[in-house]
Order: sequence, then C-alpha cells, then structure tokens
Amino acid sequence: MKLIPTPVEEECALLGFPVLHSGRVSEEPELVERLQESPPASILVVDFGQRIREPFLSKPAWGCLNIHPSMLPAYRGAAPVQRALMNGEGSTGVTLFRLVEEMDAGPILLQEEWRIGERESAGEILEILAEKGSKLYIQGVECLREESCGFREQDSEMATYAPKIQNMEAEFFWTAPSRVIVFTVRAMNPSPGAFVAHGGRRLKIWEAVLHHSSGHPGEVLGFVDGNPIVAASEGSIVLLNVQPEGKRRTGGAEWARGNRLKRGDILK
Repeated sequence: MKLIPTPVEEECALLGFPVLHSGRVSEEPELVERLQESPPASILVVDFGQRIREPFLSKPAWGCLNIHPSMLPAYRGAAPVQRALMNGEGSTGVTLFRLVEEMDAGPILLQEEWRIGERESAGEILEILAEKGSKLYIQGVECLREESCGFREQDSEMATYAPKIQNMEAEFFWTAPSRVIVFTVRAMNPSPGAFVAHGGRRLKIWEAVLHHSSGHPGEVLGFVDGNPIVAASEGSIVLLNVQPEGKRRTGGAEWARGNRLKRGDILK
C-alpha cells in the first residue's frame, strides 16, 4: 500500500522542514530523543487521534497547544460541533489551549466565539472554525512570545462532553419534532448523513429547513418550489437535498417528481 503525504507534509517539504512519521508518537524513541536534544518552544496538535503523553506535554516551553472546535470547557471530546448542533445551540467557537493528560481539560490561552447560522451544517462550521483556529494559533504564539497573554485554568464543573457520533444516531423518525430532525440533518452532514426509512430502504436527508405547517407524521403536506413539505410530530420540514440508498444526491424537487409524490402521501 502506497502512503500519500498529507497537505501539511507536502507544504513542509516545500519549505524545507524535516518530516518524521510515527505509529505511536509518545513511544517513538527517535522522536523522544529529538525532543530531549532540541525542545521546541511549542508543539501544535490538530485533529490527532492519539493521546499525547510526557515528555511531549511539558518539555516544550509553552507545552503542546491544541485547537479545539468548541468554547471549552463545553463539549470536550471527539464531536463538539455535531453535538452542539444536535442540542440546538445558537453558538459555538474555537479554543486554543495547552494539552494535559486529561482529555481537552488543559488551560486555555485564547478563544473566539462563532454564531451558528440557521442553515449551517457541521461540515461548514468545522471549515469556518479551522480557519479561525489557525489564525488564533498565530495570535497565540505572538502573544506568548511577547508575554502579553497567559493561560487560565478551565472550570471543570462547567465541562460538558461530546462523544464520537455513532452511526445509529444518524437515523431519525417522522415522529420526532421538526426542530430535532433538522438539527440531526445538519449535525450529520457531511458524515455519516442523517437518514429515514422509506420504502424499506434508507433515504438520506442532506439539507432540510423548518416549515410552519402541521399534519400526520410522514405526511406530504405540499410543496415549496417543488420541494416536498413533510410533517413531523410537531411542525414540518422541507426536504431540499436527499439521497436514496444506492443512488446519487439530488434536489428534493427532482426526487419528489421522480417518485410522483403528491399531497397526502405518507412517507414510510
């Protein structure tokens, strides 16, 4: 199997920076030796699935800095943006903090809040926070170098958690309130994709918005620009972008025409 370099590795090569690979960072003798011989001012860790341990945590002057897409101590864990959307939060943010042994519990250097747009998906928010996080890191390094800012401890009593999304959480039912369904759709985009059973197969919903009408759960109440309005237990939603199992993504209007949906039909 041929390993393909990441964009970060490619950029490092262009800039002449050495690149090292490791299966388990904290247990790699060569990395530990290099760290001991020439400790950096800081180590930046982003979207990294391994636990970082000593001596990497304390050997750098500023420690290991991490960019996390939430306003810590809220939503510690693997899926902070998805969980925030599922809970109907109106805002989230990004935190630059120093790693400690406990997950996402280290002291905070800088934070920036982000007001969540009404139709923003998890993927869109993560892209926004990634850009903001990179700028926050540059700002953090500058203020540490100038000694114009410092770390503050998190209030662990205020901590909430965001465990990894399980595939079964992507399924929803028309018997749920419309707001809950839309929150789920946005949280599961781009992965794994929210879905509902339809005709014995999965129908993924990639984009949907709330509608004021009401009816029997799963009932087609009408259409907005050809996109079907489907009733939930409370309110209804407009299906804007869907994907039948085994097929490509398509607009809600195109899907409705292809399935000859009409007012009064029940999706089940």
